[in-house]
Amino acid sequence: MRRPGFLTGSLEAKLNMARDYAKLLGGSGGRLVLSLAYFTAVANVLTVSEFGLFATASATGIVLSRIAGLGFVSPLYRSATRKPQLVGTYTAGLLAAFALSLPLVALAGALFFLGVFAGDMAPLPFAAIVAAEVVCWRALEVVCIVNNGMNRFGRASVLVVAGTGAKALAALLFAGTVGREGGLAAWSLFYLAANGAAALGGIVLLYPRQRLRWRPDLYRRRAADSFAVAGAEALFYLQSELDKLLVLSLGGPHVAGLYAMLMRLVDLTALPVRSFNMMAVQALMRRPDRLDSWRVRWGVEAGIALVSAGGLAALGLVLHVRPTLLGANVADAAPLVLMALLVPAFRNLVEYEGELLYARGRTGVRATILAFLTVMKGGLLTLVLGGGQATGDTAWVLGLNGVFAALWLASAMSTYMALDMRRAPLPRPA
Repeated sequence: MRRPGFLTGSLEAKLNMARDYAKLLGGSGGRLVLSLAYFTAVANVLTVSEFGLFATASATGIVLSRIAGLGFVSPLYRSATRKPQLVGTYTAGLLAAFALSLPLVALAGALFFLGVFAGDMAPLPFAAIVAAEVVCWRALEVVCIVNNGMNRFGRASVLVVAGTGAKALAALLFAGTVGREGGLAAWSLFYLAANGAAALGGIVLLYPRQRLRWRPDLYRRRAADSFAVAGAEALFYLQSELDKLLVLSLGGPHVAGLYAMLMRLVDLTALPVRSFNMMAVQALMRRPDRLDSWRVRWGVEAGIALVSAGGLAALGLVLHVRPTLLGANVADAAPLVLMALLVPAFRNLVEYEGELLYARGRTGVRATILAFLTVMKGGLLTLVLGGGQATGDTAWVLGLNGVFAALWLASAMSTYMALDMRRAPLPRPA
């Protein structure tokens, strides 16, 4: 039977994409509500200093989770997107790579602890928080990544919501039981248990049922791309989370707590944009010519910037009227929200541009750009934070807008120059 005349192939593809994005937004909306509950409970039970240490240790775990697995999530995702029958084969490779990477992760974690946390935080809570990110939450992310690659967006959204819900439930249980008396040490164990339960549930219920097949020949062919992806991912998250480490080092736990609350609110407004980024990556992997037009490029970037800044502006206005809406501790950070209005726009654009390079197979270029951005961000933040400490408690927040604007400008110039150079062939999953 012929399709109705108004439903052209192009229109049908757009409708399918809109449907898939709506599923992802549904997951993002649920995650936003639960994340807000989780954030409010933790931020108001822990002291501001303890919350700063927790957020910074969690950021460290996120960086280290990108080293774990040595980048073999990348060929697994590509196979799920284009050759899903190979998911079992690349899952076996990922498990082996994860086991091989654990000593490297442990060494890097020990160096982070000695360099940043020693004296402010005990080793056991730090290890529990890092393990929750590296082992548990990263495993849940892999389940989501594979399901998204196979266009099972509804399942991935449900899993993300369930994982965030597990953390929110743990936060509420923590607040209702040991709470302030248990402090950061007790919360780290609640956090590890919640992430572990979510990961286990996702693997058992939603991971594709395929036999694990060991194919070293395939893994060797994907090794170079995987290592480049691991390096780029670690650099991206180091660049993204470096500010928390620097604030803790330069300003101490209390200032780190205020900054972590501010950036957590920024992160909450970025959830819909990250769903869009994932859809854009899949579209580019299938049709690399979609962003050849500069009009389309700047249109997409402008849309991301407006949505990002608008979300934080709405949240900032609400907190301006009701600063204690999210609790007494968060009220201390409420005046900072509108001062950092442009931060989410530039931050999300840098993330989007990194995803574009990944989609086009420019993993080595992506790693190089991210390394440069990491150094640049470290230098600029050191200047801004140093100046802020000298001129006032919150003056440095305004400077963050300039820091992230400079990072975006450098990222955009480098990314689009790389995309307009000789197009690199996309790595094949097999």
